[in-house]
Amino acid sequence: MIVLKTGSLNELNIDSLPDVEQKIVRWKIASRHRYEYSSLAALKFELAMRRHTVEASYAMFQSGAQFAVFSRSRCNPNFWIRTRNGGFLLRRDVRPSDAIRDIFINGHMYAFECSGAIIILYYRAVLETIGDATFNYYFRDLFLRDWQKDYDLHLVASYDLSDVYPGDVCYFRNPDHHPRHPEWQGENAVMLDQDLYFGHGVGVQTAYGIIQNLNRARRPFARRSAYMENLIVRPDFEMLRNLIIYEQRLAISNGELVLDEVEEEQLAMLG
Repeated sequence: MIVLKTGSLNELNIDSLPDVEQKIVRWKIASRHRYEYSSLAALKFELAMRRHTVEASYAMFQSGAQFAVFSRSRCNPNFWIRTRNGGFLLRRDVRPSDAIRDIFINGHMYAFECSGAIIILYYRAVLETIGDATFNYYFRDLFLRDWQKDYDLHLVASYDLSDVYPGDVCYFRNPDHHPRHPEWQGENAVMLDQDLYFGHGVGVQTAYGIIQNLNRARRPFARRSAYMENLIVRPDFEMLRNLIIYEQRLAISNGELVLDEVEEEQLAMLG
């Protein structure tokens, strides 16, 4: 169920929402879990962020970007500096928004691991949700590699597969992966729809399809099948929403931004 601390869910015209957002709202309303939001604006922000994550997943799938282990990763040197550990460090002379979008525009120039792919598409989703100005202000020191090297998104975890929705990342573990191919020890995959996922390196697949792909990379005489773990990862949506609120209020207090009546109402809703 969905609970709003302020406002009413009746104010949300579900039928007018994009298809992905409609599904998420209806699934959450019908869920046994209790989902609390500070306001209707907070719910709308999460819905938009999840939709943009799904859209970013399809965009990456179609971009031409290839799978590669860290030692063989590559990037467009006009936007990124490849580091010794296979990560991508943002060049100081480019805008973060331009660098993120280039990965989806010139995908043929890029190759990276599946964990790095998740970080990249989450940044794309954040960019499309909060806009270029706020993104460029807060994410000017981008470094793309994997979960352990990323701190900006404030990723949070859940451990209940009944609590997974489009835009969440699931993990498929391959316990008997071939020792010569450690990159196939598992697959990070974004949920796109009911039993439909995107994993960089395996494409858009059902859960069964991803498991079958991983099983083909097992050691000889392996007995254990790959499986989906009960681990779900997602960004801290409320933290990201607050970036917009804080930047706009800071700009107003500094006299850098003057809002019209509509924008003032929108900012009040965000708060």
